[in-house]
Amino acid sequence: MDELISYTEKSTLIQLINSIGEKARQASHIVANAPDDLKSLALRSAAEMIRNNAATILDANLLDIADAEARGTKGAFLDRLKLDSARLEAIAKAVEDVAALHDPVGHVLAEWTQPNGLRFQRVATPLGVIGVIFESRPNVTADAAALCVKSGNAAILRTGSESFRTSLEIANAMRSGFGSAGLAEDAIQLVPTNDRDAVGLMLAGLNGTIDVIVPRGGKGLVGRVQDEARVPVFAHLEGICHVYVHAKANLAMAEQIVLNAKLRRTGVCGAAETLLVDQATVSTHLKPLVELLLDKGCVVRGDTLVQKSDPRVTAASEEDWRTEYLDSIIAVKVVDGLDEAIAHIGKYGSHHTESIITDDQMAAEEFLKRVDSAIVLHNASTQFADGGEFGFGAEIGIATGRMHARGPVGIDQLCSFKYRVYGSGQIRP
Repeated sequence: MDELISYTEKSTLIQLINSIGEKARQASHIVANAPDDLKSLALRSAAEMIRNNAATILDANLLDIADAEARGTKGAFLDRLKLDSARLEAIAKAVEDVAALHDPVGHVLAEWTQPNGLRFQRVATPLGVIGVIFESRPNVTADAAALCVKSGNAAILRTGSESFRTSLEIANAMRSGFGSAGLAEDAIQLVPTNDRDAVGLMLAGLNGTIDVIVPRGGKGLVGRVQDEARVPVFAHLEGICHVYVHAKANLAMAEQIVLNAKLRRTGVCGAAETLLVDQATVSTHLKPLVELLLDKGCVVRGDTLVQKSDPRVTAASEEDWRTEYLDSIIAVKVVDGLDEAIAHIGKYGSHHTESIITDDQMAAEEFLKRVDSAIVLHNASTQFADGGEFGFGAEIGIATGRMHARGPVGIDQLCSFKYRVYGSGQIRP
């Protein structure tokens, strides 16, 4: 795992990736049964090794940055890729924060006794081996590895070519930290090749050694993973998030929430992309909200009524209602009541995060009950769609599927469960 390896023969690549899977499976059994103090010690040691190898990691990052600039990469992508001493320290600190979280493994989720005296427990257990496929953020290397190990899992990490050198050095430092603490180094492995066929092999499950895939990246990556994976996937394809200003919304609150939901950070998956304004508030709320967004530099695309509220509004097309802008652009629509708002979200949303602003508690409860998204909020910004804000400590991603892991995926969601049954000689008649 010390350098990028090129594979000209498909059979050689298959042999390498399958070997990584076998090592991960063996390590997963060790980590699953490791006591919490050992896992925590290993993570603290990994954080210290990241600090001790800061010069090596930052030198690797400079090479990754130089290659990206040579390819003409600019702006936000370069910023996500770039590390400095402060950012690297934040990565190490995040690993220590995960070490301090509670140990989910072995937690009794439910317990009951049947009339025949059998006592049942539903107990949290690790998923096993988690494959994480990500693009340009080298911090994902440490975050994903730490979360997987804390929850008793092994991780196979596959980064994009843009951050390969940086991610490899971070992974090597963490493996060294694990080894010095007495935990299996193969609890995390970074795939040492950028061959795209390696992704396909991971998506096929590596002969049953990968239990779950987590993609972290753009729509193209996530779409490929969801289309091709033959193992369960924790992911979201898009974050088409809505804020609905209900008929009983407080205007001052609505202004504050809408501005934050859209413009706090436009490039995160929890950023609001569509604003729905109730017909009952058109004369009081629509114009102030639209003007506020426009005055803050946000492009507003709206329906006929929204266009009438300010000449700077451009016409919204059908495609705007289903677009994740990740930019200072928002689509605004007037809806005729709660039912139409929920119907719009159901038709155009991505089941990620939606918020209702209202002083009507019954309307809020109806919205929270009927909207089928991973996260639904009342009187709060959609930008709270984050594992840290949920009190999870960290997240490996946000999932919008209907499996047990939905919304922010933290250490508890990286566990499944099994049933323990305690008897005293019972037999079934």
